[in-house]
Amino acid sequence: MSALASPSKRILTKGNEAICLGAVAAGCRHYYGYPITPQNDIPEYMAAHLPALGGTFLQAESEVATINIILGTSASGKRVMTSSSGPGISLMQEGLSYMAGSELPAVIVNISRSGPGLGGIAPSQGDYFQAVKGGGHGGYRLIVLAPHSVQEMYTLTMLAFDLADKYRTPAMILGDAIVGQMKEPFVASPYDPASTVEKPWALTGCVGRERRNVKSLHLKDNAIEVHNWKLHEKYERIRKDEARAESYMLDGATIAIVAFGTAARVSKTAIQWAREEGIAAGMLRPITLFPFPRREVFELASTVDVLLVIEMNTGQMVEDVRQCTPLHDRIAFLGKPCVIPTPEEILERIRLLAGRKG
Repeated sequence: MSALASPSKRILTKGNEAICLGAVAAGCRHYYGYPITPQNDIPEYMAAHLPALGGTFLQAESEVATINIILGTSASGKRVMTSSSGPGISLMQEGLSYMAGSELPAVIVNISRSGPGLGGIAPSQGDYFQAVKGGGHGGYRLIVLAPHSVQEMYTLTMLAFDLADKYRTPAMILGDAIVGQMKEPFVASPYDPASTVEKPWALTGCVGRERRNVKSLHLKDNAIEVHNWKLHEKYERIRKDEARAESYMLDGATIAIVAFGTAARVSKTAIQWAREEGIAAGMLRPITLFPFPRREVFELASTVDVLLVIEMNTGQMVEDVRQCTPLHDRIAFLGKPCVIPTPEEILERIRLLAGRKG
């Protein structure tokens, strides 16, 4: 498949490859990574296509090396991306903390697999805590986007680059083995940046101008306290302005599912079946996991009888849902760690919550 897909044309491709197409469309010409299942389609695609576009592909000797090369490329003002899964993302955490502290933008893709430890290659949403709470040291956050379709693997990757540049911070695409490996048609819509972001901080050589510093080490007086409050204020702006969610069949809903990624995609079928049985079910799907759509969850909790949180883990996002509303007695949970919930399982839980027998 061409690295520059024709706009408005429906393309049948994998989710992992759609990420690559979105990155290339957004102007990313630098990719560094290290192979790990189930995201290997991404470095394979970038290795095949970036050189012909005048870009750079490099397989680093490890994920630790990868994230530090990403840091250096970002510091020069270039759009850069990496991808990994599970243990590989864990190895990148120190570098991500350095990048957040240095206010350097980049896109990191996690096609998550089961854990903890080596776990396995089965799909999982067990990396939610790591992604949205900041998995490395210090008080920082990443912008985290959670696609649930091949189409969103493409469009949210483009958005991730824009948000990373806008706020000078790393942004993460949090997918899983299902949305990464599945094939379905999508439309390669043209890249339309929200705005052009200048990078006066970029290290491009200091001939003819004053030197610039990009750093995360602040030793003078209370400089580190000032820097942390600066980062905090940025994260609060992101919370205020960038939360995104999809409302699905929520009109008149008495039972509302809250789910993201693959769990949300499967839930849509169960909701359709429930509606056919006369059960008013719907869903609020967080598209951004940080910032979390807190206002939407708060308002929804006051209008429905039950919020059913569904995750492919033992309960991680449910903690954020509980923080959004004091109505904890209205929150139920269905967890399937490292297993895809079936529409039948979800429908059965909806029936029970609606007071119906199977």
